[in-house]
Amino acid sequence: QVQLVESGGGLVQAGGSLNLSCAASGLPFNIYTMAWFRQAPGKEREFVASITQSGGYTYYSDSVTGRFTISRDNAKNTVDLQMNSLKPEDAALYNCAATRVRVGRFSPNGVDYWGKGTLVTVSS
Repeated sequence: QVQLVESGGGLVQAGGSLNLSCAASGLPFNIYTMAWFRQAPGKEREFVASITQSGGYTYYSDSVTGRFTISRDNAKNTVDLQMNSLKPEDAALYNCAATRVRVGRFSPNGVDYWGKGTLVTVSS
């Protein structure tokens, strides 16, 4: 049974930082592209960042480039999202995702597995 379990969300002031982590189990982690998506209330789920199987390439949405960093540890089956300079518009439910077929920036279509998410709230 595949599980993606996110942690690290919470309440932070604008300008602050959070590190989200996703622990994967039940899948051959090192052959999956891993990604983070987010969904704010009343909005569609959107791509945030992804990282290739070996961690050699990373991709970001325009809205987070320069502020967020995605990384992975294939020995621990984890993928992290370091979020700096947070803005109120970054507030959302953040989901970890795993896909065999997508690379780069991509839509939620084609994601094989989803985590349940961790909530990020940013106060202004």
